[in-house]
Amino acid sequence: MPLGAFKAALMGTAGVSTEDVVLLHDTDYSDAASASITSGITSTYGEYIFRFYNINPATDGAHFTFQVNATDGADYNDSAITSTFFVAYHSEDAAQAAISYDGSKDQAQGTAFQGFGYNIGNGADESMAGEMHLFNPASTTYVKHFICRAISYDEGNTTAGRAWDGFTAGYINDTTAIDDIQFKMSSGNFDGTIKMWGVK
Repeated sequence: MPLGAFKAALMGTAGVSTEDVVLLHDTDYSDAASASITSGITSTYGEYIFRFYNINPATDGAHFTFQVNATDGADYNDSAITSTFFVAYHSEDAAQAAISYDGSKDQAQGTAFQGFGYNIGNGADESMAGEMHLFNPASTTYVKHFICRAISYDEGNTTAGRAWDGFTAGYINDTTAIDDIQFKMSSGNFDGTIKMWGVK
């Protein structure tokens, strides 16, 4: 369903017409091992925006991740990703605060799932929320760029529990069109909502 111009502006896509930002996927997941979106990623849209709401893992301290399939792919392990990751954090008791680069979350032509939601707690009140942009996935000429930002309540579950603000960006080094994407935790299942918009 198309979004109105006001909602489009709120999503950071000001200036587009009503039909230029379209909700293509809106699913609530419960105890899911993964979330695969296998339709709707086509040449119709030049950008796809994914948003994540109340992502709550079964495994304490797990990370939220993604990987893609090129056209006719099936195993989410063929597309090489080059990426970078940094994070800012602050603890509830204000004793800890920093911003740092974390090379353990980078990939250099890696085919693993790319992490972007960081150290998410599995408590009843702990979760992650965030956003990912995937640019021009249908291109058969260029690599596919992505940027992600996610905020999570970590597994500390004490006054030293921290807010993690993670920033991930990179490219999928594949000149074949991308038409599938899968999200999952680094360990265990998850609950939460995932939405996907197409932007012309």
